Amino acid sequence: MNKSEMIDAIAARTDLSKVASAKALDAVIETIVESVAQREAVTLVGFGSFKASERAAREGKNPKTGAKILIPQTIVPKFAAGATFKARVAGKDE
Repeated sequence: MNKSEMIDAIAARTDLSKVASAKALDAVIETIVESVAQREAVTLVGFGSFKASERAAREGKNPKTGAKILIPQTIVPKFAAGATFKARVAGKDE
């Protein structure tokens, strides 16, 4: 499912127009991104949690030359699915 299909699905399940559904979806996504960028965890009970996680510096290998390279420390977003989401995907409705 892509973003426009998601907007269509939201509009079909609610009394919102496609334009309003798009604005709502954009607002949710932007709020999650801003919060995680500020190192705040976002937890949506039954769906999952978004958080920023530190990835330590490590040694890697250039696949072309085989030379060792240093991969710097970085901060990456992480998502962990909630129990209800996991159960639904596994076909075990809670």
